[in-house]
Amino acid sequence: MLHVTNGTSVSLASAGVGGEVLAWLDVLHEGPVPDGLDAVELRRVRGIFLDAELPGDTPAELELARRDATLSAYEEITLWFEHDLFDQLQLIQILDRVQGSATQVGLICTDRYLGPMSSTELASLWPARHTVSESEFDLAEAAWHAFRAPDPVAIEALLARDTSALPFLAGALRRHLQQFPAVASGLARTERQILQASLQGRHTLASLFAADQRMEERIFMGDASLRRWVSGLAECRHPLLAVEGGVYRVTSLGREALAGSVDHVRLNGINRWLGGVHLIGNDVLWRWDEGAGRLCRK
Repeated sequence: MLHVTNGTSVSLASAGVGGEVLAWLDVLHEGPVPDGLDAVELRRVRGIFLDAELPGDTPAELELARRDATLSAYEEITLWFEHDLFDQLQLIQILDRVQGSATQVGLICTDRYLGPMSSTELASLWPARHTVSESEFDLAEAAWHAFRAPDPVAIEALLARDTSALPFLAGALRRHLQQFPAVASGLARTERQILQASLQGRHTLASLFAADQRMEERIFMGDASLRRWVSGLAECRHPLLAVEGGVYRVTSLGREALAGSVDHVRLNGINRWLGGVHLIGNDVLWRWDEGAGRLCRK
């Protein structure tokens, strides 16, 4: 039995459920996840991004290869995942990968965060596991391909269908769409939250991270990812954040962007991957309209 979960902080090894534990270590909401690549090529692309932006002790491509080999070595796996964007993307990737294989797949998916749980609390979830159904596999496959598509309308088309087979998926993907630049300001939701938190007196990375988490309905972003977003606001041509001695403060342009009177993307340009969509340049086609709750063209 192999237990697959979102990170090394989940104490499944001491929960008394037996088997080996595999952490599915990839931050899929950050960096390129383009469609049309096989598993080997996707590992290469993800490895280049992770080594450059979120480096670890071992080359990321090697870690991903070991991860995938471990998954393939077992005939029975149980997936332990949460309701947030980070976990739901990992879940649909794994379900897409094992669909049609001989692997027996069980699932525990919860609206509670697994990392802070004690081994006793984790063990209490074990009886609620269920065998993944055909409808869950089919939805995961469709969602994984929509997430990787070069045109984000694929996600909106998916959200227009019945997604109840994976009850947390729709909310996670809507949160993903909120990372597209806003219609008026060009700010992603995370960028807006960082600027709002800084205006409210949170001026260090640690305090910005804590404030950003409080603004999320489902916490999904780690501190290393948030640091990338903060740096993007501070290190662009026309900074929206100024930093001195590790203290961040909103610039006048940052205030104007929050008010919607300047457009961050038109001012500073963008080079950001959101799944399979590459946003680049100063005239980005796709924008998020918060009022309408959907993407639009600008």
